[in-house]
Amino acid sequence: MWDSTPNRNPQRTGDTLHVMTGKAHLAIPVLLLTLAACDRESTVPPETADQTPSPAVEATPEQAPVGPISSRGGAVPGDQAAQAGEGIDFDMPANWQSETPETSMRMAQAAIPGASGPGLLAVFYFGPGGGGGVEDNIQRWIDQMEPAPGSDLQPETFQTPNGYKVTWVDVAGVLKPSSMGMGPETAQPNSRLFGAVVEGPGGPWFFKVTGPDATLSAERENFLSMLRSVREK
Repeated sequence: MWDSTPNRNPQRTGDTLHVMTGKAHLAIPVLLLTLAACDRESTVPPETADQTPSPAVEATPEQAPVGPISSRGGAVPGDQAAQAGEGIDFDMPANWQSETPETSMRMAQAAIPGASGPGLLAVFYFGPGGGGGVEDNIQRWIDQMEPAPGSDLQPETFQTPNGYKVTWVDVAGVLKPSSMGMGPETAQPNSRLFGAVVEGPGGPWFFKVTGPDATLSAERENFLSMLRSVREK
């Protein structure tokens, strides 16, 4: 018969709690070992995994600047007398120094030496029929200058011996600063600008010269001779 004496219940209850605690003590280490084993298995990489690091991708070097490009061939050496627009040749004045174009918009470029400082020739080509109309470009060049008082701003036109039509303008005065990155940062007094549009099959082509007036005044005829020499490549 169950002894309901009050002083024995706590003892049995205590025994029961003691035994359960002991079982818990035994179960916890076993559970921890099992979890640790599972964790090790889950972190071991498969034997078939490729542990070799992927090689770094080598960056492609930037292309070096190229010289004028002909529509009928590859790059044209900058030191040749005949400089290329797209599909044309022309004769560079002997004292002008051919340079690699500074931007992709330029088909050819040259420095023009002079005692008052160098001038710059830039030749542009934007594809057949590209670059805007003749009158618009002539006016744009005039607007880049503050002409000297009494300047004759009327453009002139002539035909070359090879059948190309040339419309050009000669403006002396102050070369205005440009916010487009294509001109001076500050106004340049005593400057000069020659601008010409050459029309022909595959054209037009745009020839522009800027620099000190004293330098370019001596190069005016050289500029016109260069334009007269334009011919099909």
